[in-house]
Amino acid sequence: MDGRERKNIKKGTKVAILQKQDERSGTLTHGVVLDVLEDVAFQLKGIECRLKTGQVGRVKMIKL
Repeated sequence: MDGRERKNIKKGTKVAILQKQDERSGTLTHGVVLDVLEDVAFQLKGIECRLKTGQVGRVKMIKL
């Protein structure tokens, strides 16, 4: 599934996000979605969300 489309990301979805401070290194943070922070249906950089751990970033990968 595509992390750029809001319809694919729901509360409880397992994802890998890219946090702002990790943009240069490309380090992904894995976790479970608590909130979807983006209101648009499609975002080229990835939909922004908050994980249950409180970390915020853009979804780069959705785990099934």
